[in-house]
Amino acid sequence: MATRPAEKPATSQPVFLQFNNLACEVVGGKVIFATDEWFAPAQNLLKREPPVFIAAAFTEFGKWMDGWETRRKRIPGHDWCIIQLGIPGVVHGFDVDTSFFTGNYTPSVSIQGACLRPDEIPALAPEGDRAGLAASEQEFQAAAQLHSESWEELVPVTELKPGYSDSCHNYFPVTPPRKVTHLRLNMYPDGGIARLRVYGIGQKERAAGSGSDQVDLVALANGGVCLGYSNAHFGHPRNMIGSGRAVNMADGWETARRLDRPKVLEVDEKGILQVPGSEWAVFRLGHPGVISSIEIDTNHFKGNFPDSCKIEGCALNPEEEEQHLSRRWADAEGSKWRNLLPPQKLRPHHRHLFSGEVLELAEAVTHVRLVIAPDGGISRLRLWGHPKAPPSSDAGKLASKL
Repeated sequence: MATRPAEKPATSQPVFLQFNNLACEVVGGKVIFATDEWFAPAQNLLKREPPVFIAAAFTEFGKWMDGWETRRKRIPGHDWCIIQLGIPGVVHGFDVDTSFFTGNYTPSVSIQGACLRPDEIPALAPEGDRAGLAASEQEFQAAAQLHSESWEELVPVTELKPGYSDSCHNYFPVTPPRKVTHLRLNMYPDGGIARLRVYGIGQKERAAGSGSDQVDLVALANGGVCLGYSNAHFGHPRNMIGSGRAVNMADGWETARRLDRPKVLEVDEKGILQVPGSEWAVFRLGHPGVISSIEIDTNHFKGNFPDSCKIEGCALNPEEEEQHLSRRWADAEGSKWRNLLPPQKLRPHHRHLFSGEVLELAEAVTHVRLVIAPDGGISRLRLWGHPKAPPSSDAGKLASKL
């Protein structure tokens, strides 16, 4: 099978951008307190869509901005907000995006974090359109119960860059990574931020249940994470392990059209296109286990779905994973990949289910590789099975070293 090198990320982009956005509103992230939201509400920070700018858009409070923007502060102090992650987990880094905030961006920020129990969180639930508002005295008193000013510092006070296209992304690694449920984003002293993206790996506590209970072993909410891919021109493969069904094509993995496609296409006896190339994405399961049912959803991909796909699995320990990461998952002599799902013809805009005898691997795995041919888009990947440690105990103790 013909292969090509994986796309190399820009040198200015940190590796943690490949992880999941644990604060995105589509996975349940929400702002539970903000000192001020005069020009634009803080919940905008957590939108999935990239920020936009509409030159002619104004509200009764001033210029409409797609982000969080506070009024020009004329009282002591600084602005800040508290964010409840949609997926509690281990945070590896942040992107503080100042897109379109050029003469009104926040000069400096810091970020603090805490891992709280549900019973430690007071009733903080701002509702409705918050534009033009500031926190009330009652809201300040409720927020004070969290003592967020004492939370662990994840990002020290650091200057931001203005929101031009070549400077809007402000990346901050968290070293070492920290497990958190809540964040405090501090503005110094005021201004605007378009988006806050919190990149990490979900760490959901497994509920006690019957040993027969099946779970989606690769789901974002259960700790699944993408560790590599060949191409993500239109959509990142991490989208496939998100919650619910995809809302549109942007909420899935979509590659560019391969340039090595034959000029005239042919199929085999099963109707599968005979093409020299393919695209792939590698995932570490949130829980090692035995996969007994697979769902591949091409929802919304009607004229650009893959012709076929296959899935491979393997059990890797932390050292083996690190070796594969350093080689960008290039095939090597003695590869551990084994067929889980043999090549299957796919259909457009369809939820495909595979189980039973079609699955060829009945052993516990830690990693899977989804291969599509020749190219195209998939909206969701579900790997249902039973958590189980693989024969090597080290493989069940994977912790990212990225």
